[in-house]
Amino acid sequence: MSRSEPRESQSPPLVAEVSTAIGHTPSTVASADQAVPVLTLISHPTATRAGERLVLEGVAAGREVAVSRNGPNFTRPGETFGQPLSDPFVSRTPIVFSPGEEGRLRVRVGEGGTRVVVDGQLVTSREFTPEELAEGVLLELSGRVVVLLHQASSKARAPGDTLGMVGESPGIRRVREHIQRIADLNVPVLVRGETGTGKELVAQAIHQHSPRKGRPFISVNLGAIPKELAAAELFGAHRGAFTGATRDREGFFRAAQGGTLFLDEVGEAPPEVQVMLLRVLETGELYPVGGHTPIKTDVRLIAATDANLEEHIRDGRFKAPLLHRLAGYEIRLPPLRERREDLGMLFQHFAREELEAIGEAHRLTPQDPYAEPWLPASLAVRLLRYAWPGNIRQLRNITRQLVIGSRGQAVLQLDPRLAEELDAAGPVPKQPPDEAGPTPKPSAAVARRKSTEVTGEELLSALRQHAWDLKSAADTLGIPRSSIYDLIDKHPNIRRAGTLSAEEITACHQTCGGDLDAMVQRLEVSKKALNRRLKELGLSARSS
Repeated sequence: MSRSEPRESQSPPLVAEVSTAIGHTPSTVASADQAVPVLTLISHPTATRAGERLVLEGVAAGREVAVSRNGPNFTRPGETFGQPLSDPFVSRTPIVFSPGEEGRLRVRVGEGGTRVVVDGQLVTSREFTPEELAEGVLLELSGRVVVLLHQASSKARAPGDTLGMVGESPGIRRVREHIQRIADLNVPVLVRGETGTGKELVAQAIHQHSPRKGRPFISVNLGAIPKELAAAELFGAHRGAFTGATRDREGFFRAAQGGTLFLDEVGEAPPEVQVMLLRVLETGELYPVGGHTPIKTDVRLIAATDANLEEHIRDGRFKAPLLHRLAGYEIRLPPLRERREDLGMLFQHFAREELEAIGEAHRLTPQDPYAEPWLPASLAVRLLRYAWPGNIRQLRNITRQLVIGSRGQAVLQLDPRLAEELDAAGPVPKQPPDEAGPTPKPSAAVARRKSTEVTGEELLSALRQHAWDLKSAADTLGIPRSSIYDLIDKHPNIRRAGTLSAEEITACHQTCGGDLDAMVQRLEVSKKALNRRLKELGLSARSS
């Protein structure tokens, strides 16, 4: 078999690789802005493809949609042209998505089709409820491609400015709409969201799309300024106004004159600073510390907080009038756990920055389509299932650690400390169940190895040596059977019994006279898995 053509079932595809009607005419069709099922690429062997989407409009209209290696095309939001999955390990036999009852969506895989794993379980047919679709369903394809099946607006984003924000989730789209709505106005803005969600990035976008874009943008973290110095730092001070004031201090408000002042962690503002902020917002004038003459200001004020300011007001720690003034317009940022479809794009964005810094940006666009993906599917799943309490900031830090820690490596490596951090927020997805049964404890006589250290020749030799018994071969190689399962799927010349067509099995059964051992040697697949396929086909087998 040639390298350019991985083995797979030669049986006819389940359905044509286009959207087809399923025997009824829908009473309605998807409206221009209706929520429809969408497949978003989280990871792909070509890492730059993360974020490309396939909108399953046919399913929303009551039809089947078939997805295979060769089509349909996944496109980047805002672009017209795209490309199919194109990975040689994804089958030409399609995965079929079709509407189910009561808003459910059905997924089924044709015989010999792509290995599809959901929540660590190999599936050939599965229905997902509207609640599951709203949360997002993670699909692993052939252990190489990870897609998120979720719901999104059917309305395509027009090409244009993303305002410096990566992502196409509904939450981030709404943030962009808010910014465009408010940027050219002079009202104060309050940006609210959890720590690390990108509040300063929103403030910068507002400034850059306002008439003040050519003027100063000053960012101040009130939580980092000593409380006794906060007033002087913000509003300025005259020399001698307090102990240590040996010179006049301009202050951040006057430094931002004509531009924008961003006050992060505004909930940490001391009481006296809150009073002074309220005065500036109401009158447009400030008094430097120690001064008695008001100074006119022309500053766009944008504040941000991750605190519950309403609770602070009830506790007497924040003034209600100031909140009302700061929130001339309010923008709330979604946490990363609510932007799961954006995670692949964000990871690739931060990874590119780090790879360019170390001269390894070529890893995002590999030349060998058979090479193991730089971002392994198992790691992509781990990232997607993590809760991200530190949000975008934490994702950026972890991406940096992964890239630098894997410098010079063909595949990203996850060190034990980082793995422990990612596992702390929830269960790690289970490995796909092996054909030969549950994974045993490794033999003490065999040293543990990483699956990436096993060559294709070693794998094939071990399998042949042990008559395609996965347990014995894995023990010989010093790896768990869950790893040998993945290695088999990645090898271009090794098949699984589940991918063989009924015609090929039947023909081999006749040639070998039903001798199971002889069939295993001829077909080169797991004996136990082949025996199960024979039973499914109603064929008897005997051992020699």
